[in-house]
Amino acid sequence: MEAVPDYLERTGRPRLAYRHIAGTGPTIVFLPGYMSDMAGGKATALCAWAAAEARACLLLDYAGCGLSDGLFADQILTDWRGDVLDLIDAKVEGPVLLVGSSMGGWLMLLVALELMRRDGPGRVAGLVGIAAAPDFTDWGFTPEEKAIILAEGELREETPYNDQPYVTTRAFFQSGEANRLLGAEIPLACPVRLLHGQEDGDVPPEISLRLAAALASEDVQVTLVKGGDHRLSCDGDIALLIDTVARLATET
Repeated sequence: MEAVPDYLERTGRPRLAYRHIAGTGPTIVFLPGYMSDMAGGKATALCAWAAAEARACLLLDYAGCGLSDGLFADQILTDWRGDVLDLIDAKVEGPVLLVGSSMGGWLMLLVALELMRRDGPGRVAGLVGIAAAPDFTDWGFTPEEKAIILAEGELREETPYNDQPYVTTRAFFQSGEANRLLGAEIPLACPVRLLHGQEDGDVPPEISLRLAAALASEDVQVTLVKGGDHRLSCDGDIALLIDTVARLATET
C-alpha cells in the first residue's frame, strides 16, 4: 500500500486519513479498536488480501487517531460513528461488509444500524466482529473506575497495546452509555461472523455470545479460538479472519 494516505476534508470536523482500493464485491470496511488505527496488522493484512483479489476495501483512522487530524480526547463514540459514515458516503457505492475489531465491533453495529435505517437493509452485506466489544462502557469498568471517570473527567490506564495510556473521558463514557445495544434485540438481519479468542483478557468471550443472542439475524456464527488472545493477530488468526471475510464476501 502507499505510504501516504488520502484525506477526506470535512466542514466542522477533522479531516480523516484513509486508504481506498477499488474492486469487486461488497466494499470491505475495517474499523479499528480503541486508540488503534489502520496501520495495525489485521487491517494491513486484510487490505493486502483485498488488493491481491481485486476486491474493494476501505481503511480509515478515526478523528484523533493515527494519521487523522483532531485530538483523541475530544472524540466520543458517536463522533467516530460519524467518521465512518462520512467516509462510506464519500467513497463507497453499493453494499459494505463491515469488519470491526474490539471497539470497532461496537461501531460496526452502530454504523450498520444507521445505514440500514437510511439506505435499507441491502446496504450492509455482512458483519465480521473480532473480539467485538459493544457496551464496553457498561461491563469494561469497575464501579470504582466509573466513579473516577464521572467525578474527575477521565480515567488513565496503562496498556500493553500502546506506549501511551488508555484515556477514557467522561464525554466518551456518557456517549457509550447512551448507545448500548446488548439490552434489547439488535434489528440487523444480515449475515454475522464473530471471532473471539478464548484467552481474551480484555473482552470476555461471553460478550460475543451475548451479541449473537441479541442480533435479529438468523445467520450468526461465533468462532472461539482456543488459546487466542484479545488481538487475534498471529498468522493463524489473521488467516482465519481473511478466510471468514472471503467466504462472507463471496456468499453475499
